[in-house]
Amino acid sequence: MTARQMSLTPQLVARCWREIEDAGPDPDAAHLDDRDYDAMLDELQAELPASEPLWLFGYGSLIWKPEIDHVEERVAVARGWHRSFCMNMTRWRGTKDSPGLMMALNRGGQCKGVAFRLADGDRRQQLDKLFRREVTLKPTSYHPRLLSLASSAGSLRALAFVINRGGTTYAGRLDEDAVVERLATSCGHWGSGADYLYNTVKNLEERGIHDRHLWRLQRLVAERIAASKP
Repeated sequence: MTARQMSLTPQLVARCWREIEDAGPDPDAAHLDDRDYDAMLDELQAELPASEPLWLFGYGSLIWKPEIDHVEERVAVARGWHRSFCMNMTRWRGTKDSPGLMMALNRGGQCKGVAFRLADGDRRQQLDKLFRREVTLKPTSYHPRLLSLASSAGSLRALAFVINRGGTTYAGRLDEDAVVERLATSCGHWGSGADYLYNTVKNLEERGIHDRHLWRLQRLVAERIAASKP
């Protein structure tokens, strides 16, 4: 149960849904292959000793749709990084004609999210599954890297996916009006930008995490939807 009443409601989010056929992978884009994933896994495993627990830092959809088996979760803070709607989406939650936006960690500020500790067995297999979900194109949209996090139970290191500003989908710095417009109007076969924002804010609030920037965005997106979609 959230402590605050969100302006962006399930009813408003439902107005953004459209039936979108999945166009499939972009034929004009370069995709990572098995050798690329093996190289990334080798690099990360060299940084993370087998004796150290494997944590994953969720700051957006990983919080409410982790799709990973985990044995513990902690609210944690990554300093030096912030949530940013800086990733273009022409599939999943947008189309080429109406691109959506998704969040990534970008430099500066701080981000409170959720750290998930993965089970100790089959580490490489777990990481391979994560990488293939989060990183698909060349040059990559995300850089997988280990971040130092602070939590009430102490510090820890966690894998996080941070934006690659030289990547294929980096949107650059967008003003607030542009972000609101795209979140309120974009939709793909997975759902809308409004749905993504709603679920992120809702699940953060349920864990006692109040992100003032996202809270303002959900209000502005709700107003935009209400004004244009009776």
